[in-house]
Amino acid sequence: MSYFSSGAWWWPYMFILVAGFAATDIWRFLGVYLGGKLSEDSDLLVLVRTMATALVAAVIGNLIVFPGGALAHTSFGLRIAAAALGFVAYLASGKRMAVGIATAEFLLLAGLYLNF
Repeated sequence: MSYFSSGAWWWPYMFILVAGFAATDIWRFLGVYLGGKLSEDSDLLVLVRTMATALVAAVIGNLIVFPGGALAHTSFGLRIAAAALGFVAYLASGKRMAVGIATAEFLLLAGLYLNF
């Protein structure tokens, strides 16, 4: 069974759904099942949270250093400044994630509009 094994118009969509489910959702269900039996302070759960946070930080860093799409049309300084000021806004607002994200997005959009 492969992406090109059927000529039906719906086959690529079905293949993507099945492959996407097998690659991600099964592990999510398993994590919920097994994670419900662990204490929040267990070493294993702390490790999992640490790894998840590190992966998100790596993706954000990758987007800042090697951007794609519209973000590639901004300067490196603007991307660094938006991330830094978004983090400052996040901390200043009492760790409200929406405030930090909105601040960083506003700075990026302003920079795109003003051609920085």
